Order: sequence, then C-alpha cells, then structure tokens
Amino acid sequence: MLNKSLAAVLMIAAVFLSACEKSNETYPVSGEQCGPKDPVQTLDADDCDILPAGV
Repeated sequence: MLNKSLAAVLMIAAVFLSACEKSNETYPVSGEQCGPKDPVQTLDADDCDILPAGV
C-alpha cells in the first residue's frame, strides 16, 4: 500500500515538474524580453551564493 502511494506521489510530482520550463529568454520576475547581450542569459542558480547569517 505504501509503495502505491509513494509511486502516485512521485508520478504527480513528475507531471508538475515537467510543466516547468527553464528558459533564459525572459526575466523571471518582470517577464521582460532579454536582449542578446544581457548577462542574465549566462547565469544559473549555481552562480548565486547565499551566505549564512552572521558570516
């Protein structure tokens, strides 16, 4: 029973995650079109370092 529930949850998560589209053609907050020389097109989430509080 637990395996079926887990499989169902994983399938639903896969459907929702497949709907997410990674596109660098627009800014994520404003939705404005990026220019051909905008530096945002080469950024990735790994480029953002968040330091812990107190450092």
